[in-house]
Amino acid sequence: MTASLPPPPGPAAFGEVRADLTLAAVGEPEQLRADAARNRALLLDAASRLLAHCGAANLTMESVAAAAGVGKGTVFRRFKDRTGLLIALLDHRESLLQAAFLSGPPPMGPGAPAAERLHAFGPAVMRHELDHHELILASRTDPLRAYAVPAYRLRLSHVAMLLREARAEGDRELVAHTLLGSVDATLVHHLTCERGMRVERLEQGWHDLVTRHGVAR
Repeated sequence: MTASLPPPPGPAAFGEVRADLTLAAVGEPEQLRADAARNRALLLDAASRLLAHCGAANLTMESVAAAAGVGKGTVFRRFKDRTGLLIALLDHRESLLQAAFLSGPPPMGPGAPAAERLHAFGPAVMRHELDHHELILASRTDPLRAYAVPAYRLRLSHVAMLLREARAEGDRELVAHTLLGSVDATLVHHLTCERGMRVERLEQGWHDLVTRHGVAR
């Protein structure tokens, strides 16, 4: 549904503005015929309703088929397995976030100075991870794969680009990884739900990290 990025750039590439940032999928992108896209949307709509009602832990291929009024085989043919279904659901939500920072209004979208965009980016991602933490964690069958999917590479390229434009200090690629690690769904969920930290405290932590690398608000 969304276009993938080219292979992850080497360290030197982060010293230049990336002009090819496009929407990127959480899973592997696929091209669908119009009728297949409609069927996919129907199944995802049914899955979204079930997710809101029973949570990701209780979402099954069988329940999605029943809610959509199709045979179970149809769901398996479209998503292959439960993980594929969860990733497809997450992909839709991720695309909305991507549209906001790639082409949405400032301060996160184009039109604001790079420093303002960078400071706005972290809290937006943090709240996205909080809102969808159950879905995100349930879809992560391979923790290492999270760093290889196009959606993460897009976030990385975007943050590194903003760091360069804002004249941030240090190795901008490593700084970008560090910043993204601070708003990862697992950490955000642990700090807010297990440690009882307010999300505002985490947002201030993002601003502090960004400022320490020479990007003032």
